[in-house]
Amino acid sequence: MKRVLQLFVVVVALGVLGVAAHHLMTPTASEHAATQTTKKQTSQTKKKAVVINWHKPSENKPYPTWSKLDDPWVLVSTKHQRVYIKDGKKTVYTMFASTGVNNSTPKGTFHIQAERGDFFYNANSKEGAHYWVSFKDHGIYLFHTVPTDAEGHYNVEEANQLGKTAHSHGCVRLAVPDAKWFYEHVTYGTKVVVE
Repeated sequence: MKRVLQLFVVVVALGVLGVAAHHLMTPTASEHAATQTTKKQTSQTKKKAVVINWHKPSENKPYPTWSKLDDPWVLVSTKHQRVYIKDGKKTVYTMFASTGVNNSTPKGTFHIQAERGDFFYNANSKEGAHYWVSFKDHGIYLFHTVPTDAEGHYNVEEANQLGKTAHSHGCVRLAVPDAKWFYEHVTYGTKVVVE
């Protein structure tokens, strides 16, 4: 009888320990929700941590062949600091951009104008850029590279804002290879929508 009683105590103790151990190892509903929220936040942070190199193309794929697009046009998003090369409703290439501070990039529908060049420098603003293409007011509002000094050297501090925040005087800044492609391929009269 004494032996049976000892065995009973051991079995009950193990049962209690097993339940306690299981409870310690199984997260409560709130702990589970907190873990899921942390995982979700970590995942979102990883998605948002986009590395932007203004020396390189914005996408890791070839630029579209302009002549093969059926309905090419350009969409500028001041909200997302992006330029979308469109073919009808389809986005065929996305470029990092920096538009004008204080909403200084005009919004609306415009068309690529005749004025373009491989370099300019404005002594008043003490800023220049390579590969510029006019879309409004014949040389006032442009697509161009991140800014340069008078000698054509890039302003790294300004360039590092590309794709992150509006930072221009009203023009649309692009990564160097993106601006070069834009300058060489986007044709006169192409529709540009800025929103």
